[in-house]
Amino acid sequence: MASAPRFAMASPVGHSVSEFSSDVVVGLRHPGQKELPSKYLYDAVGSALFDAICVLPEYGLNRAGQRMLERYSGEITDRVPGPVVVAELGSGSGQQTRWLLEALARRQRVNYYPIDISGSALFRCQQELGQIDLVSIVGFERAYLDGLQEVAARRRSGERLFVLFLGSTIGNFDRPAGDQFLREVRSILRAGDALLLATDIEKPISKLVLAYDDPAGVTAAFNKNLLARINRELGGDFDLAQFEHVVRYDETERRIEMHLRSKAWQRVTIREAGFRFYLREGETIWTESSHKYDSQGVIQMGERAGYQCAGQWHDSEWPLAQNLFFAV
Repeated sequence: MASAPRFAMASPVGHSVSEFSSDVVVGLRHPGQKELPSKYLYDAVGSALFDAICVLPEYGLNRAGQRMLERYSGEITDRVPGPVVVAELGSGSGQQTRWLLEALARRQRVNYYPIDISGSALFRCQQELGQIDLVSIVGFERAYLDGLQEVAARRRSGERLFVLFLGSTIGNFDRPAGDQFLREVRSILRAGDALLLATDIEKPISKLVLAYDDPAGVTAAFNKNLLARINRELGGDFDLAQFEHVVRYDETERRIEMHLRSKAWQRVTIREAGFRFYLREGETIWTESSHKYDSQGVIQMGERAGYQCAGQWHDSEWPLAQNLFFAV
């Protein structure tokens, strides 16, 4: 008889107000282009808005990931020898992960550790996955590497760590930073541990821009919510009506950029940080990047970071690659 599934939450650490405040001030003081870290887009409101983005007809990335894992999860997991412990970086609601966990649970009991900076996302993950037989869930409200280190410390002798980094989140890093991040993940792993990495593949620019600037304005609301979050949590006085959501494609860097553009000259105060700054009319705050890849470049990226590619699967409707790497 299958044991009852369980869910637990490791003691939350999350991002303190002081860390949030410090990161905001550093980004807004950045010389030239003002910036805000994209990780702060995902509070409870932002996570809910991102879930809505994932069902928009213009944004095919999430559906492509689900199609691929529904179709190939058995093939992918068959290539990862057991027993395994599963850690997911940026789990979100865990919709795509179900197929992998169910495939693994057909051969073993599975300990699954979703890692996300959003406690509300972890709660939705438990709702989505908490009833799968033979799967136990312990959520970590942590930054990626902090959570992964804790999961690695929990593994038993002989267990292989299977790390999931889905949703093409690696694209949010600049390319050198993406290489460095994969190296940092590799430093936590042992030889033979596995990494499943999703990467969004290059596609027509018009299709990309529409995916990040949908006609319904959901992505715009998601972007502006970052300013609303600063107002709520740090005592900011951003006037959201004075900002517009702007999407650009940088052909040299092969990335989509999301910005918030000031409609007028503005003075903004962030009370908790004791910080005041000015925005000119037309000046932007850069909030997120999403780099796009070609298939061979992804394999080379993994090799530079200390991995060997053991398989690559593609979706033809929305070009996306699922890449299985082993630490070497």
